[in-house]
Amino acid sequence: MSGGRPHAVSREFIAEAACELFLEQGYERTTVAQIARRAGVSRSSFFNYFESKSDVFWSGLDARIAFLDGFLAAACPSQDASSVVSDAVREALSQFAPDALALALVHSDAMGVVPELAQEMAIRQWRIARSISAYLQRSGEPSLPAEVHAAGYAGAVIAALRAWALAGAGRERLDGLLAEALAVVG
Repeated sequence: MSGGRPHAVSREFIAEAACELFLEQGYERTTVAQIARRAGVSRSSFFNYFESKSDVFWSGLDARIAFLDGFLAAACPSQDASSVVSDAVREALSQFAPDALALALVHSDAMGVVPELAQEMAIRQWRIARSISAYLQRSGEPSLPAEVHAAGYAGAVIAALRAWALAGAGRERLDGLLAEALAVVG
């Protein structure tokens, strides 16, 4: 038995262990058992924090998308729907912190996660667009224009996240990049 204090297990601690392994041996060759062993937890403890190995990357963004969904579902329809959407997106991402996703975006080739990131990012972009489109339609925008505008907003979110990660997540302000991207959508 060691004399030191045991480390505190957290979602971030397990994600850090996973990312270390992804960088060392690649995403595909890394198992949940290896991640759990590196983090000093059981497989069942890993699954208390993450649903799957890929959830290591996505849990933070998924939580922010869930916030956006709730915000827009509760928002009253508005004549100025684009301002409501921009405010909702900014609020949803205001609590987003550098995490495993940012690391994966920067080191996707080294981790061997390019196909995984592309597929999963498209799913998140679709989820964001779906939520925004529903709100725009409730606010009176016809279906097709609402879908197109929502796709633009969702694309702006993803582009801002990528720019933020590549600039060194935490060094550049996400809110500034997000504002710049949302201004393009208008």
